[in-house]
Amino acid sequence: MPTSAARTSIAPPDEHILTVQEALEPLFLALEEEAEIKMIAAAVKAGWSVEDAVTAIDELRRTELVSASWAH
Repeated sequence: MPTSAARTSIAPPDEHILTVQEALEPLFLALEEEAEIKMIAAAVKAGWSVEDAVTAIDELRRTELVSASWAH
């Protein structure tokens, strides 16, 4: 079953996009939003509050950023 983010189009290079990053940004943001919604929904279904789920997701992101900075 395709996700809504998977249907997001990516701008072709002839549309005056300066970088591939700019072309992919809409898809990246859509995937990130879809993943967060699914994680929050799963947490709520398991009995956690939305606030606790969002806090946990934020903490995971911080941990990921710290880990990534140590890798470089």
